[in-house]
Amino acid sequence: MDFALILFIALVLTGVVALWDRFLGARKRTTSEAIGRSVVSGTGELVTKEKVGPSIIVEYARAFFPVILLVFVLRSFVVEPFRIPSGSMLQKLYIGDFILVDKFRYGIRLPIVNLRIFPTGAPRRGEVMVFRYPHDDSINFIKRVIGLPGDEIVYDQKRLFINGTEVQQVKSDSYQLETSRQELYVIEFSEVVGASTHSILNDRGRTSRTMTISVPEDSYFVMGDNRDHSNDSRFWGFLPTHNIEGIVVLTMAHRGLGPTTKEAIKWR
Repeated sequence: MDFALILFIALVLTGVVALWDRFLGARKRTTSEAIGRSVVSGTGELVTKEKVGPSIIVEYARAFFPVILLVFVLRSFVVEPFRIPSGSMLQKLYIGDFILVDKFRYGIRLPIVNLRIFPTGAPRRGEVMVFRYPHDDSINFIKRVIGLPGDEIVYDQKRLFINGTEVQQVKSDSYQLETSRQELYVIEFSEVVGASTHSILNDRGRTSRTMTISVPEDSYFVMGDNRDHSNDSRFWGFLPTHNIEGIVVLTMAHRGLGPTTKEAIKWR
């Protein structure tokens, strides 16, 4: 089950219990205490009763409701943390890195249904964003924005063209990546897309597919920086606007939790 849905269910349950206690439970306890104070024994002495308190379920609900509400609001409308599961964005992002995603930059969306109700901006070429995989909403992907609505994209012999202009790529390094199953010989390039200058990797042992496509309205063309080991728009198509989660604004390297660069060949 999606974590956002679990959080929403917890928020509703704790909220209902807290509200019930605020308007009904507390009143019933007050009434019970008043009745207890007015009851006297057969000898005319006042009967002493213990103060009626809320049940443990009510206490937990009242304690956790504001915490869950704060987390839900922050996660749904402000920022959300993610952990990188694959090496498709090498060299920028490694397996095990943590990132923070700005959920507000591209518009305010209703949680769970992810419906944008108030636009605040749109993705730009070169930006790295997180989105729900169009063929399985339970999976989050992270890629770089290459094509905007209306753009013509050509990918030929590992060269990228946007609206007839070749994207600048300058070779910066070449080296070998070792995995448990194979050795990869990669060439690293410095690439400029939009306002972003970043590194991409090409595997010398792999050929690339040639394609010419036009990006439809309300859609984007995205690619991984590890070009020959990335499951992106070249294979599953365009990214619909409503699948976008947000833009990556902060990267927290955590190399100790995942493989090193030479081992990071779990591609997505």
